[in-house]
Amino acid sequence: INNILNSPCNNSRNDCPHERLTVSYSRSSGPGGQHVNKVNTKAEVRFHVQTADWIPEDVRQKILEKNKNRINKSGELLVTSEVSRSQHRNLNCCIQKISDIIAEATEKTYEPTAEDVALREARLEKRNKERLKQKKIASNIKQSRRVGFD
Repeated sequence: INNILNSPCNNSRNDCPHERLTVSYSRSSGPGGQHVNKVNTKAEVRFHVQTADWIPEDVRQKILEKNKNRINKSGELLVTSEVSRSQHRNLNCCIQKISDIIAEATEKTYEPTAEDVALREARLEKRNKERLKQKKIASNIKQSRRVGFD
């Protein structure tokens, strides 16, 4: 299993200890005839989020919040893949999905500084003044076209 996990297809940014992951295989669904019915190619990787001490606590909480649909009743994050006909490619895909979930939860949200907010408000005000100026010009043009009936 170590050869499979260290293959070049697995270009994950986060190092998750593979011995902490529970891997199982089952028969894949979809077309494929006899091959699909005989071979266990669908990969299913799971780990318990609360006891994953290799992930920081705040990241674990974000994972729990953002991936409620992937977490079962016992608190395990469940990731499956059946995109390929080969077992090891599906396993790599699952591990990549887990790495992406962790990376997404690790990202910090951007908080604009007071300077950014002030700059944005100044641009908005300038844009609004220019819009009103153009409206006034259009209004004056239409006003000049009117014929007075005295």
